[in-house]
Amino acid sequence: MSNFPDPKKLSIDAFRYDLPEDRIAIKPLDRRDQSKLLVYRQGQITDSHFDQADTYLESGDLLIFNQTKVIRARLLFQKTSGSTIEIMCLEPFDEPEISRAFLQKKECQWNALVGNAKRWKEPILRKNIKYNSGSFELCAEQIKNNNGNFVIRFFWDADLTFAEVIEAAGKIPLPPYLNREADEDDVIRYQTVYAKDQGSVAAPTAGLHFTENSFAKLKAKAVTTAFITLHVGAGTFKPVKAPTMQEHEMHEERVSIPVDVIEKILHTIKEENRVISVGTTSLRTLESLYWFGVHVMKEKNVNVEEMRISQWEPYEDEADKNPSPVQALETILSWMKKNNRIILSGFTQILIAPGYEFKIANVLITNFHQPESTLLLLVSAFIGEDWKKVYQHALQNNYRFLSYGDSSLLFRK
Repeated sequence: MSNFPDPKKLSIDAFRYDLPEDRIAIKPLDRRDQSKLLVYRQGQITDSHFDQADTYLESGDLLIFNQTKVIRARLLFQKTSGSTIEIMCLEPFDEPEISRAFLQKKECQWNALVGNAKRWKEPILRKNIKYNSGSFELCAEQIKNNNGNFVIRFFWDADLTFAEVIEAAGKIPLPPYLNREADEDDVIRYQTVYAKDQGSVAAPTAGLHFTENSFAKLKAKAVTTAFITLHVGAGTFKPVKAPTMQEHEMHEERVSIPVDVIEKILHTIKEENRVISVGTTSLRTLESLYWFGVHVMKEKNVNVEEMRISQWEPYEDEADKNPSPVQALETILSWMKKNNRIILSGFTQILIAPGYEFKIANVLITNFHQPESTLLLLVSAFIGEDWKKVYQHALQNNYRFLSYGDSSLLFRK
């Protein structure tokens, strides 16, 4: 890492570029796999289309997908005065296992953001929801407000799970930069075709380009696929306002990785084949996996209950003192077997910035990200200063940017 700047001292100003509003994709294309594909490899850029992505892959490659599912996290309560209070559900407050949180009945508590909070004067907000041939009442009560971070108690008068309640009452939370309300098309298109585990308030957008035909092509080419889960939080849109990254607090997100996926990754590395991350969320999960292995190796006699990777953990030790990826993954598998775990779960706050040394991922499939964002920092860490060349090329060649935009296939230097 001596050839790189200290990530803590990085200024986000160095990751600024001019993104005209008309380059932001407000709506998805008619077909997912018809988006453009910018291929960056060995310093060279090639223009292609996403339905040709398989031609750049090889037998033995392993693609890692994030199978999180976007929930209808926006709940709008209309007051009698006419004003609207918006509650954005972020994560369960009192239930560590998110799948169980969605199964709760009658009432539950969630961490949330509240829009128009100053107008919330009454103790309880109420909303009548049509459901099947009848209706039910959903109520919201403030339990706590810590500098704008709310804990909201929801309760309802129907024999429904919270998953059913939010599906009936909520709206898809589109990214704020789209500046529009979600429509019925977004219900399908702001979701990957393989979405499975409910819990995200934003889509893992690199996966939006994949179709059933895409997976058929991968299978025909003997490219392996595997699925992890990272529930994307609202913090993914959190702007970096600090003068240096040391003052920026990275958001924490829930992670879940099945044991068979870890075994596939280990096998791929041992066979000297490539691990390809579909999206920045998958990449953050993969690299967090390595650092959890390092953590377990260091804390052999400590009872580690779950994975928890802090923001700066990867930068705390000198690189030559860290174990190999194979050693780290074998340690995790041994720990899981010892603790009778078939799924590794926990949290990651990892910040990947220039100066980071990648351990697992060789190739990244990702969209084009906002200026001055932590996602752009990650891309810069992956391909170096050539990120400027890639983004300039995309701007000059009519690529569409951000969540509903075009894709890139980046091979790490």
